[in-house]
Amino acid sequence: MSELSITTTQNVNINFTTASVGERVLAYLLDVLIIFCYYGVVISLVFNVFDIEHFIGTDSASLMAVYGFISLPVAFYALFFENLMEGQTVGKKILKIKVIKIDGYQSSFADYLIRWLFRIIEVTPPFSFIGLIVMIVSNKTQRIGDMAAGTAVITLKNKININHTILTELKSDYVPTYPLVIKLTDNDVRIIKETYETAIKSADHEIIVKLVDKIELVTGIKSVSNTNMAFVSTIIKDYNYYTQNM
Repeated sequence: MSELSITTTQNVNINFTTASVGERVLAYLLDVLIIFCYYGVVISLVFNVFDIEHFIGTDSASLMAVYGFISLPVAFYALFFENLMEGQTVGKKILKIKVIKIDGYQSSFADYLIRWLFRIIEVTPPFSFIGLIVMIVSNKTQRIGDMAAGTAVITLKNKININHTILTELKSDYVPTYPLVIKLTDNDVRIIKETYETAIKSADHEIIVKLVDKIELVTGIKSVSNTNMAFVSTIIKDYNYYTQNM
């Protein structure tokens, strides 16, 4: 494992630990296990419960078409889940690892698509050894798809340290204002809090305005607070409220 330092758009440096080769391989194997379970359940339903052969006969072309249709979710498994869960498949979620951009931006669908396309030549059997070798020799444990997309896979197992930096005292009767704040991540709120506190100390109201604009853009929240400072402060408190009570 190695350290990955990212400078965010708010000029805040965050250090991550890249996921080890072992963690990435184990996450992949868990995903493969899920795929095998899917095949077992779906094929059993299609051929045993619904008796599809009764309708299509034993024509090889028709059977191949059925198997091809069944395999579509498998083919798009990684792309679908990484886009849905912001850089994680089910296996990555279990292992607490995640795909991120190495330039500090949130990975986009295009990034996940690039990684997915390269899976064909470096992850899908019998070519799995290619991705494995590249990850072993890479100082950021990247495979070719990661290098092409400008991404890396990090471990989230230091989440306690991140949470510690975003904790805020809340009164027992605190009532949240912005439920959409749950769209943010711990890292997002850490950046927001550090940027906000720095701006307050330096009386930099322009930075606070930009911070408000960014929060509204990312979350879809529209401020109903009296001031921009009150809005950011409420965002931090609301995030703490929802994450502490989930």
